[in-house]
Amino acid sequence: MEEIVLETQNLTVYYDGRPAIEGISMKIPCRRITAIIGPSGCGKSTLLRCFNRMNDLIPSARVTGRLLFEGLDLYGPDVDVVGVRRRIGMVFQKPNPFPKSIYENVAFGPRIQGIRDRRKLDEIVERCLRAAALWDEVKDKLHQNALTLSGGQQQRLCIARALATEPEVLLMDEPASALDPIATMKIEDLMRELAREYTIVIVTHNMQQAARVSDYTAFMLAGEDRVGRLIEFGPTQQIFTRPQDRRTEDYITGRFG
Repeated sequence: MEEIVLETQNLTVYYDGRPAIEGISMKIPCRRITAIIGPSGCGKSTLLRCFNRMNDLIPSARVTGRLLFEGLDLYGPDVDVVGVRRRIGMVFQKPNPFPKSIYENVAFGPRIQGIRDRRKLDEIVERCLRAAALWDEVKDKLHQNALTLSGGQQQRLCIARALATEPEVLLMDEPASALDPIATMKIEDLMRELAREYTIVIVTHNMQQAARVSDYTAFMLAGEDRVGRLIEFGPTQQIFTRPQDRRTEDYITGRFG
């Protein structure tokens, strides 16, 4: 029996009073990679942003239902949102390093948390860059501007930066969509490695990527009302070889989407 780290119960997100996703109920296992797939506009990123309350930054957004993180209702009245985002990190589609040195990008979060000791910061920077499979490529240029790195390196730096606050969950919104095939393969290898210690939830439009890297897959689809719903959730191998819903099969076999 898998340990569940995140659970949505009838989760609905509204923008300007209109539902964008509706009635999403799913359980995300600990230290596994869960992929969210589906056509453009079905609400994949909207769902992902719920998990660390990024939708709070959109004034017209409203969330109903429950979202449990290790049993804590993330949308409860007394939740520390900053604390939530420290425990549930996020990596975005387009690499977005700060215009600072490689070192300062990784040290940023720990500094915000009050860590000032240089030796401690050095240890965190090296550990996170190693975890992001970047250390050997940048160890001799830590004080170089992060924007001089290649796109793939920048994305791995953003992963290192997310790891520096010691999260338990990593959310990744199409983390390889802007990268070339070799950089994409490095990110995928890195995800498999990180899943030994972290729970990873990835949004991807690339079904082959979902099949390659994920343990579980959620398939979302928007109906004619353009509201995204969860059609099917289960082990990736089952979703891709023995889907229970005809719409899942149609999407995976390329009949639409």
